[in-house]
Amino acid sequence: QVQVVESGGGSVQPGGSLSLSCTVSGRDGGQYAMAWWRRAEGKQREFVAGITSNGVIDLTDPVKGRFTLSRDDRKTTIHLQMSSLKPEDTAVYFCNSRPDWALRSVGNVGYWGQGTQVTVSS
Repeated sequence: QVQVVESGGGSVQPGGSLSLSCTVSGRDGGQYAMAWWRRAEGKQREFVAGITSNGVIDLTDPVKGRFTLSRDDRKTTIHLQMSSLKPEDTAVYFCNSRPDWALRSVGNVGYWGQGTQVTVSS
């Protein structure tokens, strides 16, 4: 049984930093991509950052230069370090495990975590 578990998140003032972690169990981490998506209130879920099974990292343009994605050597845990946070980063952040070819595919692909709230507000 595949499980995706997120941790981290919380509330921070604009310009602050937060980190998120995600661990996948029940599947070979070396065979799948892992990614972070987010859904702001009233908006559709959008891709934030992801890493393929062979280590290629992809970030959406609005977070480049502010967010950093890394992965552990076992390829089962990813970390999203978020800095210079803005109010528009406020959202529920979801971790996902999916095939490499579907890294940015919209839709219910792969396995999802329950989500963790990130709030950026003064």
